[in-house]
Amino acid sequence: MSNQPYEGRREAYDPYQQQHQEPQQQADWPQHTQQWEGRTWETQAQAPVQEADSSYLPPQGYQNYGEPQGYGRAGAALPPEAPAQPWNPAHAPAGDPGDPSRPGGSARDGGTLPESADEADVAYGPATVTGQSRITDAQRARAEGRSPIIEPGIQPAALTALLALLLSGTAAIGEYALVVPLVLLQAVTAAGWFRLNGMWPARQGIALAFLGAVTADVALLAAGRENAPAAILGTLGVWVLLTLVLQLRSHADPDTRMYGLMATVVSAALAIIAAGHLAADPDAVTVGAAAVAAAILARALPLPTAASVVVALLAATGAGIALGGSTDLGTQGAFLGLGAGVCALIGHRVASYDYPSRFVHFTAGVALPLAAAAPAVYLLGRALG
Repeated sequence: MSNQPYEGRREAYDPYQQQHQEPQQQADWPQHTQQWEGRTWETQAQAPVQEADSSYLPPQGYQNYGEPQGYGRAGAALPPEAPAQPWNPAHAPAGDPGDPSRPGGSARDGGTLPESADEADVAYGPATVTGQSRITDAQRARAEGRSPIIEPGIQPAALTALLALLLSGTAAIGEYALVVPLVLLQAVTAAGWFRLNGMWPARQGIALAFLGAVTADVALLAAGRENAPAAILGTLGVWVLLTLVLQLRSHADPDTRMYGLMATVVSAALAIIAAGHLAADPDAVTVGAAAVAAAILARALPLPTAASVVVALLAATGAGIALGGSTDLGTQGAFLGLGAGVCALIGHRVASYDYPSRFVHFTAGVALPLAAAAPAVYLLGRALG
């Protein structure tokens, strides 16, 4: 086949060229048109196509669009769809989920869902696109004009007193014996601060803060008590810088990174500062830890807040006087006991803020009074010794 007929046919069926050709060119189209002279299919010799039976097809309703029931491919009308029968309890099987009278019936059919004893007492807010909103206990307390503070109670206070007595007793034995309860105190402090701030689980932050505390302990044992400020402050500075570097590598949003940075820095600082018990004079640790135990136990008594604080400070002062007489501090132990008691009550107050959970009470509520009292024990011990 030559190229000329092909080009002529292309020009003949090009819509753009067809609209712009001259009448003379349009008259020449037949001479360029290719004629097919071969045999063609004889359609009359073929058997007619049988129409498929469409009665098996399911009914297709288009009532919503104003059209009749669906038709098959051959045009045969399909039977109309049977109307839905109302639910009859007499013909329904036992335990039918659609039974509106059954306690566990479907809410779609008007049934009521079962409620447990705990769900009956829980107040939920209005429905939202993200679920049912529930106000927290702290928000309810503020709305009702109550204080969003729950104190740890007698059990965490007993654990604090036990840990404080361990510090007091091991301080009289030696610094290496003091390290055992001190490491336990630092671990609980690191975990409790993250949980108090609502960040749980925060394994990396807790591990980082605890590692800083252990580093401070090792530096103190290596440098000695005379170089305690340099060991503690140097470790704290290094850990703040390390925390900054780690937070800069985070891919979280800026607000989350800032919140994590502050929580990690404070947790590490509290755990490292707790090493002040190891840096302080052994007699000061003996008196100060016993004063913290007395103050926290007195604070847990069922008394009004103001009266409880006064009783706690008096108990801490009395413990300082009692144990100061058995050490070189003498009557000056009263000042050490009073200072340690004040710091312990501050830590106790921080652990009571904003309706913390029971886990917070048994971590931060136990450790923060002793961790907060460490600077007072070290500074007052040096000043009075």
